[in-house]
Amino acid sequence: MQIYEELVARGLIAQVTDEEKIRDLVNNGKATFYIGFDPTADSLHVGHFMALCLMKRLQMAGNKPIALIGGGTAMIGDPSGRTDMRLMMTPETIAHNGDCFKNQMSRFIDFSNGRALMVNNADWLMKLNYVELLREVGAHFSVNRMLAAECYKQRMERGLSFLEFNYMIMQSYDFYMLFQKYGCNMQFGGDDQWSNMLGGTELIRRKLGEDAYAMTITLLLNSEGKKMGKTQSGAVWLDPNKTSPFDFYQYWRNVADADVLKCLRMLTFLPLEQIDEMDKWEGSQLNRAKEILAYELTSLVHGEEEAKKAEEGARALFSGGGNTDQMPTAEISEADLDENGCMELITLLHKTGLVPTRSEGRRAIEQGGVTVDGEKVTDVKAVVPGEKFADGLVVKRGKKNFRKVLLKK
Repeated sequence: MQIYEELVARGLIAQVTDEEKIRDLVNNGKATFYIGFDPTADSLHVGHFMALCLMKRLQMAGNKPIALIGGGTAMIGDPSGRTDMRLMMTPETIAHNGDCFKNQMSRFIDFSNGRALMVNNADWLMKLNYVELLREVGAHFSVNRMLAAECYKQRMERGLSFLEFNYMIMQSYDFYMLFQKYGCNMQFGGDDQWSNMLGGTELIRRKLGEDAYAMTITLLLNSEGKKMGKTQSGAVWLDPNKTSPFDFYQYWRNVADADVLKCLRMLTFLPLEQIDEMDKWEGSQLNRAKEILAYELTSLVHGEEEAKKAEEGARALFSGGGNTDQMPTAEISEADLDENGCMELITLLHKTGLVPTRSEGRRAIEQGGVTVDGEKVTDVKAVVPGEKFADGLVVKRGKKNFRKVLLKK
């Protein structure tokens, strides 16, 4: 199976502008493609995961990735998928975030010997003359068509700033510049970027002619990839200092039964034949499939050693014993204990970050969602003796949140 057919089989592609052309380019290693990443935080998160895996797959097939850091577009803020305006960031923060991105991307993409490029659109966007931009670029965009784009529709009700309105023009200009500077003939993005990306191909057609336009491809990624990055508790980061390898493993270990095979196909590099065999798995076998998913993705992001540690820690947790060395830990001090050398369980939950407030801790206990060393506790007045912390006490809230609590020496 060639790479384009594999992308389709894995469910990665939603829509393309010219399937025959993209098949020829990527299957023959002739694509120079870009995906943009606005550095709005100092770490990538699992919402970026599918794009990074796609870049890795295509590079392995001989194609050349361009990771475009949006140092210029981040000064504006993408309105796509948002109901309010992004906070404005300083140039220093944007530059720092971009450096963090490159370090993380290097685990997926080989930037050596020109096999891939990382460029920053601040290099051309920040130098633009406003009047010149209006004449040379703005003249090719219809306001009526822009306002009809999905990326603007939901913002129109709450108010779309003129600053954000320019985002489509900036992103379109990126493809125009990458085409000219680096021979970039293909762009990828999620469904919320479709209008912006089509704007880029149209700008190339109008500025450089039909021959140039005929060389470009726009490819829409399956939106499921972005949804995978959203959790009720917030983003799951690729930076181990923001989301530990163990918590990263646990995130994937706890995906819904209905999503596990989809994630295996879209995000791992396991052979499709092996994943197809898992289609027959039921019941407890699905838990094994989730372990495979969690291990493969943790290994990809944090390395095989960290993946093994996370797997061991998770198995120890769910078996109620074994080696707990790899579990997330929290420390308390003797000063945190009361005069009897004990600590209220509600206080312990709050101190260790398992609940944001004492009232939520009370609620969690009352609802039977708290265990201490494997024993469910429903008494909101329960206390934990200080000596219990000597070897590490495992406190768990719900299915996914837990800490091994130690007394600080």
